[in-house]
Amino acid sequence: MNSGDTAWVLASAALVLFMTPGLAFFYGGMVRAKNVLGMLMQNFFCMGVISVLWMLVVFSLAFGDDHGGLIGGFNFAGLSGLTHAGATLPGYTGALALTVPPIAFVAYQMMFAVITPALITGATADRLRFAGFAVFAGLWAVLVYAPVAHWVFSPNGWLAQRGALDFAGGTVVHINAGAAALAVVLVVGHRRGWPGEAMPPHSLPLTLLGAGILWFGWFGFNAGSALGANALAAQALINTHLAAAAAMLGWLVVERLKDHRATTLGAASGAVAGLVAITPCAGYVNAAAAVVVGLVAGVVCFLAISLKYRFRYDDALDVIGVHLVGGIVGSLLVGVFATRAVNANGRDGLLAGGGLQLLGEQALAVGVTMIFSFSVSFVLAKAIDATIGLRVTPDEEIEGLDTTQHAETGYNLRELGSMGRIA
Repeated sequence: MNSGDTAWVLASAALVLFMTPGLAFFYGGMVRAKNVLGMLMQNFFCMGVISVLWMLVVFSLAFGDDHGGLIGGFNFAGLSGLTHAGATLPGYTGALALTVPPIAFVAYQMMFAVITPALITGATADRLRFAGFAVFAGLWAVLVYAPVAHWVFSPNGWLAQRGALDFAGGTVVHINAGAAALAVVLVVGHRRGWPGEAMPPHSLPLTLLGAGILWFGWFGFNAGSALGANALAAQALINTHLAAAAAMLGWLVVERLKDHRATTLGAASGAVAGLVAITPCAGYVNAAAAVVVGLVAGVVCFLAISLKYRFRYDDALDVIGVHLVGGIVGSLLVGVFATRAVNANGRDGLLAGGGLQLLGEQALAVGVTMIFSFSVSFVLAKAIDATIGLRVTPDEEIEGLDTTQHAETGYNLRELGSMGRIA
């Protein structure tokens, strides 16, 4: 065990946890004022329910004793057997041997599990029943997140064994959540009045604050995935920052060319697109490649958000356009830019002389994750909708989620005059 590595992983766990309230602000500013608490609550609730489920069973299913590369066992249920001296995790041997206590690894990975279902809430904004979402989030963590995490993150998972690379969650987090978001959106349908009615963000300053928190926390998300205070963590950190910066610029340039203006919402969305895309690449590529990954993600994700109007799915806050598409872009570009010069435990991609093999494995991981997550999420959403209900009633949607789901309001609008001044 290395005390410096342990300190960095514990600090990174705290950074990643901070990303979930950051996500809540990022999403909360983009919804209408009557739904801001509903959005904040869905995200904040994940910090509670997913953490407890992680301890009880999800960690064990993701990282426990392997069963054919498909799922872990129940040997770590309740986190049993992880605190005694000499405790080890299956597959973490040789070059992959941990230099941090297993329980620190548990805490770090828990924060990934917390934020992943929270990402889905942006697509379904303004129309989910809180009770339905609560059940969906818990079941999704067990039935979808745990298997995919085992396939990719566990060294014994079948995709990891084939050689697919995902440094910090391009498939496990972003593609997984993005595909699930598409499935749930198709089940619950579009918001009342969409796309004809204007539904502008109610607080862009709140969104910019959330984006800044996400950017800050993402250093723990990506650099922490080195699982040590070392050169690889430093490379992942600089890659993360450069990709976010480049993606912001790429998004704003295309936005300016297309819409003749550069917006603050575009700056925030572009930065997040770059952060998403660099996540699978962060510990496998050099700084120049990180800039290219960011630029590509900024442009492609900007163009992808318009697909919802062509195919008529109401992705309210562009989760599919940013997280699903950004995750695909980043995961595939690992197969192009990865180099063992950055990470000896990685593989060489196309430009490093590795040929098309890694790109093929990345494409397989992307495709399998999308199909599995979409299929199970669709069935799960349908089942919940048919039983306890997943969407609010039309009257509740008109009134807003804050009062109908939580009997609270985000702002005391009674104190505002007709011109928006304090009465």
